[in-house]
Amino acid sequence: MNGQLKAKKQRQYFIDWLRIGLIISVFFFHVGMIFRPEQWHVNSDKSFEFIDPMMWWLHLWRMPLLFLVSGVGTFYAIGHRTSWQYVKERFRRLYIPFVFGFFTLVPLMVYVERIDAYDSFLDYIPHMFDDGPYPVGNISWHHLWFILYLLIISLMIAPFLNYTKSERYNMLRGKLTTITSKQMGLNWLLPIIILSQLILRQYFPKSTHALYNDWAYFTYYLLFFMSGFILFTSYKVIDALVRDRRLYLYQTIVFTTLLFSLPYIFGTPSAIQNYSRGIVEMVISLSCGLTAIGYFKKYFNKDHKYRKVLNEVIYPFYLLHQPVLIFIGYVVVKWEVSYALQALLIILLSLAGIIFSIFIIKQFDFLRLIFGMKRKSLVEAEVPKKEEITKPLFFNK
Repeated sequence: MNGQLKAKKQRQYFIDWLRIGLIISVFFFHVGMIFRPEQWHVNSDKSFEFIDPMMWWLHLWRMPLLFLVSGVGTFYAIGHRTSWQYVKERFRRLYIPFVFGFFTLVPLMVYVERIDAYDSFLDYIPHMFDDGPYPVGNISWHHLWFILYLLIISLMIAPFLNYTKSERYNMLRGKLTTITSKQMGLNWLLPIIILSQLILRQYFPKSTHALYNDWAYFTYYLLFFMSGFILFTSYKVIDALVRDRRLYLYQTIVFTTLLFSLPYIFGTPSAIQNYSRGIVEMVISLSCGLTAIGYFKKYFNKDHKYRKVLNEVIYPFYLLHQPVLIFIGYVVVKWEVSYALQALLIILLSLAGIIFSIFIIKQFDFLRLIFGMKRKSLVEAEVPKKEEITKPLFFNK
């Protein structure tokens, strides 16, 4: 119980930096998607085939770690709120930006993808909901799936918030933190994660982000989220993770080597190879996340004058990054320049467009609301204190 109270009194700067780094990595990951051989929303006719293995590896742990960090953020976001207060806060921070993006940002992206089928965007608007769900039809939430999943998880845990403040919960949490703070004890999460996927992926084998047929991966992300909420808000667990960070790094290296060796070990693709690859991928997802948290805690648990600014704008950055990338990418890939210059121009022009948009958004409270930011007057009235609790993470107030 004391550890929980202590955690809420002292700000964890490394979590802020980790969240910021992960969202920025999403931007560069999606830049890479433009130059992959695999079909994406916009593709260059030039591709970097050598980045495919790296992109695949990054994809294994990037999103699970974001959900884990979001679980940590939810722990701090709850504070002394009642369940109803928490739901209202989630509505403002998640539901409003999701609905706004669904009816504005995503249609712009779908239009750019199918621009040859319409005379103009005005011509496309009456067809925004034609032919059912994307990719056959025009209805999609594209990158907003992450916000939707977080919203649903938030609503799922809301009825149990009072329980998380009870002595019984704290006793259970204390037992779990004791087990997982032993040497490499966080690996006890693996049997739960792997078993859930062995069962559910028989029925929902692919990650679709469509929710209605994505229950294996929704459960996967939910488990990472709950791990962040319950375990990674404990100083005991985090200190043990810092202690064992090199061991988790070695585990990551071993299983990454094994992952890329599987085709040579098994030869002809088979069911056993597929199961083995899936299990190895799950180990990498957890190991990479644990390694990142351990090293960020060790070396990045410090404040900086830009941290608060970046914390404030990282949510609108996420909302805007993919529509801007798709629009800029659609234009730049048509230019007769080298693929390296294409990539550089897409990065620079997209960042310029996002930064300019955020500058405009920050000036008006209405725009701040629909992009999930606090009112300008509230931000200006805040007086930062060193002993303040960790600012809620990823889409939290």
